[in-house]
Amino acid sequence: MNWAEEIIKALKNWDTTLIVYVPDISIHQVTSLIDEDPYFRLVSATREEEAIGIAVGSYAAGRNAAVFMQSSGFGNSVNALASLCIPARTPIPMFINLRGGPGEFNIAQVAMGRAVIPIMDQLGLPHFILEDDGKMDRLLDGAMKLCHANRQPLAICLTQMLHGGKLA
Repeated sequence: MNWAEEIIKALKNWDTTLIVYVPDISIHQVTSLIDEDPYFRLVSATREEEAIGIAVGSYAAGRNAAVFMQSSGFGNSVNALASLCIPARTPIPMFINLRGGPGEFNIAQVAMGRAVIPIMDQLGLPHFILEDDGKMDRLLDGAMKLCHANRQPLAICLTQMLHGGKLA
């Protein structure tokens, strides 16, 4: 099972049926599989904070949701996380394409890519970095369990080492 299929399996195991995302080529492999699967409802958002708001609303209505975004967009979502998702204790797993690491070709992605983890630490958001698909099933299950048991958002960072990155 490849990394995208492992994510889909974890989402299903945790009854996460609404997937909100901001389109990004590096997460297209997983979002295209989600789009083809009738189990899921895939919603494209225009901005990351909108994606967080939709996911929080879904949870409030009784439906588990997850968010997919790029690390540069994570910066756009900080206020929605800090003022809505965290205080409301909403368990939203966020799958974040972490840019700026080995193989990055776009210098504009480096600064925010490096800032993501320290920002998460300051917000108290648990986070996990996936660089390969070894033991990914156990990590995803544990992350989803932590997210729901603590009723808080959590980030699973997908690296270029995992998904192959973008080409210049």
